[in-house]
This record gives sequence, C-alpha cells and structure tokens, in this order.
Amino acid sequence: MGRVKKKGDSGNAKNYITRTQAVKKLQISLPDFRKLCIWKGIFPREPRNRKKANKSSTASTTFYYAKDVQYLLHEPLLGKFREQKTLEKKISRALGRGDVTDASRLERNAARPDKTGKPRYTLDNVIRERYPTFVDALRDLDDCLSMLFLFANLPSTSTVPAKMIARCERLCLEFQHYLIKSQSVRKSFLSIKGIYYQANIQGEDILWLVPYKFNQRVVGDVDFRIMGTFVEFYMTLLGFINFRLYTSIGLKYPPKFDQAKDDEAGELGAFKLEGNHTATVPSEPAQLTNGDSEAGPDPKTQAQVDKLIQQMKETDVDGQQNETEAEKEGPTDAIDKFEPAAPGGDVLPQPIYAGNEPESLFANCTFFLSRETPRQPLEFLLRSFGCKRVGWAAVLGEGAYTTNELDPSITHQVVDRPVVQAAMEEDGDAEDNQTSQKLAPNQRVPGRIYVQPQWVWDSINDEELKRPDQYAPGAQLPPHLSPFVQPIQGAYDPTIPLEEQEPEGEALQDSEEEVDEEDKDVEDADDSLAVRKLKALSDGMDVAPSDEEDEDEVDGDDFGGFSEDEKDANEDEDDEEQAAELQEQRELEAELSGKSIKQADANPRSKAKLEARKKLAKQAKEEEEEVERAKGMLSKKKRKLFEQMQYTNNKKSTEDQKLREKRRKLEKKTAKGKA
Repeated sequence: MGRVKKKGDSGNAKNYITRTQAVKKLQISLPDFRKLCIWKGIFPREPRNRKKANKSSTASTTFYYAKDVQYLLHEPLLGKFREQKTLEKKISRALGRGDVTDASRLERNAARPDKTGKPRYTLDNVIRERYPTFVDALRDLDDCLSMLFLFANLPSTSTVPAKMIARCERLCLEFQHYLIKSQSVRKSFLSIKGIYYQANIQGEDILWLVPYKFNQRVVGDVDFRIMGTFVEFYMTLLGFINFRLYTSIGLKYPPKFDQAKDDEAGELGAFKLEGNHTATVPSEPAQLTNGDSEAGPDPKTQAQVDKLIQQMKETDVDGQQNETEAEKEGPTDAIDKFEPAAPGGDVLPQPIYAGNEPESLFANCTFFLSRETPRQPLEFLLRSFGCKRVGWAAVLGEGAYTTNELDPSITHQVVDRPVVQAAMEEDGDAEDNQTSQKLAPNQRVPGRIYVQPQWVWDSINDEELKRPDQYAPGAQLPPHLSPFVQPIQGAYDPTIPLEEQEPEGEALQDSEEEVDEEDKDVEDADDSLAVRKLKALSDGMDVAPSDEEDEDEVDGDDFGGFSEDEKDANEDEDDEEQAAELQEQRELEAELSGKSIKQADANPRSKAKLEARKKLAKQAKEEEEEVERAKGMLSKKKRKLFEQMQYTNNKKSTEDQKLREKRRKLEKKTAKGKA
C-alpha cells in the first residue's frame, strides 16, 4: 500500500504562498515587502487552480512562488528594515514616557535621508545580483532612463522630495555627457508624449522617452510611493552604468559639478569632464633598462631593432603602393542590396557606405537658438552630432558659445516663429513685445540659414542635411515621420505618392464619388428649374426665362459678332442646350400625363466607369470563390488559422484605406487652396 499524501503538502498548495503568509514569514511590514519585491524583481504569480493553491479557500488574494519568498529570507536588506522598525518603536516609547531628550537623541543618531541626505541602506548588492554582466544592465536601461527623466522634470512635493529630483537630473545630465562624448545617439522623434531618443551603446539599442519642459501638475491619483521605490532602484542602477561608461572611455567619474552654473540653468554646461590618466594607455611604450635608469640600450640589440623597424617600414610602403594601385583601378565591389524573397515580404533596411560619418553631421556649423526654441533637446542633439559651437539668448541660461545674435560666425539660426518686425519709432516709445525682433525691418543677417527646429530632427534621422528652404520660418513643414517604424510591403507608406500605392478599385470608387457629387449639384440646380417650369405649366402660363438667360440675352445685344470658329462652337453649345431643354420638356410632360419616356443615351465616360466597376466586381467575386474553394480543402485547424489571418489582413487593409482617404482629402484641400 502506497504512502497516503496529506492535503496541502504537495502540488499548488506547496508551490504557492499568499501575500499575507509571505509578510508573516518575513516578519516585515507590507510597504517594506512591496519594496523588497520591486528591488529583487519578484512579482505575483497566477496558479492554474486557485482553489487548490488557496487550500480550498475562495477568498481573493495574491499569490507568490514559495521559492521566491524563501529566497528573500537571506536578503541583507531585511536586517536594515528590522533595525529601522526597532528604532521607530524606541522613539515612540520614549515619547510615550514623556522623555523628549531621549527621543531626540535616538532621532539624531538615526540615518534620516530627508534631513541628512545619507541613505539608510544601499542597493549595491541587489544591482550585482540582478545584473551579472554589464550587457544585462544595458538591456534594462530603457525603463530606467524614461523614469529618471520624468522625475527630473517634476516639481518637488511632499511625496517627491527636491533631493530626489536633483539627483535624477544630475544622473541624466551625466549620461547625456557620455552620449555626447561617445557620439552614440542615432535617432530622435518628436511625439505628443515627448521626445524619443535612440542610442547605440556597446552594440545595444536603447530607446527612452524624455517629456517636454512644461510645468507638470502632480495629480493625487498616482501612487508616488511605488514610483519612488522604482526611482530609488533606478538611481543606483544608472550610477553604476555611468561609472562603467565613463571609465571605458578614459574619463573620471563623477565629473566636476559647478553648482553656481547649475543655479543659472547651465545644465550640461555645469559639468566639466576630466580624463582619467590612470586608465589611459600611453602612445609610446617606455624603454626598458638594465637596472640603471641613465644607462642606454645595448648597441647590438639596438642595431637589430633598427634593422627590423626598417624592414617593417619597407613592407608598409610596398603595401601602401599596392593599395594605391588597387584604388586607381576603381572599386570593383558594390554594396549588396537586400531584396525580399517573396513579393509580400518585409523591406529590409539597405546597407550604406560607412564613410558618411553621421556623427559629424553638424561639425562645420555654428548654431544660434532663438529664445522661443527648446534649448535643452537642441543643445544635446547638436553636440551629439559634432557641433562644438552652440549659442543662445542670455535668458535661456548659462553655457552658451555666444549670446550675441549678430555674431558673424553663426551659420544657422533655429527659429520657431515667422519674423515679426518691430514697429519701433524714432523716439523709441513703441511697445516692444515678445514677438518683436531686434533686427531692422526687412533685414536678416546675410549668409545665415534660418530653419525651424524640425530641420534638426529630420536631418539626424535621414543622416544628411535637409534642404533649408523647406524648413524656412513660416513655411509649411513636411511630415515628421517616426524613424523607428520599418516600412512593410503592401502597407500604407506616407513617403510614397498616393497613386503608386492606391488600388485600382479604390481609385475608381474615389473618381465615381467625385462625379456623383458633381451630378448631385447639377441635379439640385435642375430640380429647382424643373419645379419652376412645372408650376408654370400647371398654371397655364408661359415659362419665364431664368436670370442667367436674361443676362445672356442682355449681353448678346451689346456683342459685336463672332468669328467662324466661335460661331461653330456656339452652334454646338446651342444644340446641346436645345437637346437638354427638349429632354427636360419631355420629362415634365411625362410627369403631368403619368406616362414613361425613353431615357437619353448615357454619357460615354460614365458608361466606361460602369463597365470598369462591373469588371472589378466580377474579378473580386472570382477571387472570393477561389479562396472559398481553397479553404474547403484545408483541415479545421488550418481553416481557423487561415480565417484569423484573413481577419488581421482585412483589419490592416481597412486602416490603410482610412489613411489613404485622409491623405486624399488633405491633398484635394491643399490643391483647392493653391488654386
């Protein structure tokens, strides 16, 4: 006979543990348990059978793996939490006895981050456990940067202390300095949520979001205690990463920080980078000596070394000559192009020559940022892509290359509004508002290029300087497309003309809608005229000519005459008008008498469209029947999978059709505006 199993000792009941049981087992409070789970990367689990995991109880609760909770028993942070809890009990006991002196002494001895700035505990061991290698830390850097940049832009409140905000801002600026020094930024995109940046660090693509520099309003429905727990962990993580990145390129960490410049909105200019000489490798190795530092090398050894160096130089010269001859012959290898294997395959990004050097895109430019432009993102992007000279107005802060807008060394000026001339009087009493310019009327600095901020982003994403006339002040800007979306074969692509990606049936339907609208307008005009004529016939009166006909008659009396060609054209028009009037007369008589009349011959243009529409409908019907026949040969499982694929494709096609319709309406509106 087998061993009898006890209920609750195996299976889900043993593998899972409730949150209440976990808190009791660890002997900590619920907020401390939440912190510990966030820092250690432990999250709730959903068992397959909640009833068995909860030991036949139906109460709603949260489950964790029992092994995860057992793993937390050996965490050193538990001791820190218990020490803090013990200290708080001692202080409350002293206050209960009325011993204020003892309570104040205990409080002074305690580590208070909100007063002293010293942390109660460190998360260094947690960072080492969660990220065994540096690449693992880089892969988890997206959420870290997005959270820290968000908190760096928040106002200080009781839940978000000012010291936390200052530390987040300092860590973010240090990380931006590394990106500028290493030129790791690749792309950026302006969105409604904020500005997206993408950088490549040691082969890992990192994408994060930076909010705009607006005044943020802290709402009460957000639990900043939980977010603060994440921020505390991310600050430690980014500090480790910044140290590793700075030392990898030979810089000291942390960089020197000038508090005075930071108070004057210096931001990036408040830091001074210094080289770590201990980490740098000397360009020329030191010569070894035989014990005596003043003694020279052995003459025989030096002669052999000189001989070897001479041979190496001759070999290098021969190799360079061979390379030069090969270059003169011309490049024989071309860049491979990635073509899709199937007509419906994805379009892969094509390789390009590495000689473009997009990191030095703005190296030969000197920029001046007007006071209405966003200085912080523009300064960061321009410096990341090689620009060494960026100036701005003095009201934007310290650290500018120049604050003089009329500096002749400036080649590009970024403005975000049309030039509004200041109506300055001779005596200088005119009002000078924020939109007035310092330049004289109808005057710009000669030789300077004026562009809008989008020019910087589009040039970076396309890795080339865009045409400045398309981004001139007051010009209609081209669409700002996301560089992170890869084009898919068959999907809507805003960079391709509408005629090249519009299906035949959709184009025909659009033209029919236009003709229908025109016919509707004509029918409305004809209906009004027919009502007037019908009313006149029913009253037994002659039909009065319309106002347009009266005008034509009056104009015709004063006209001098026609040429022969004009007479023929007018005769044709008169014949058409007479035929139309006869048709209208027949329709009116038929309506009065209640008889039917024969319809006039259809327009050849509408007849051709009707035939094309019938042809497309017939073709669509045949394709649908062919698909149904093919589905009948599939198994039930494959048929369901195929129907699901059809549903997804139809949904995407509907979305693409809506985008094309929206673009078509916009193009028509733009064409009418230009006309």
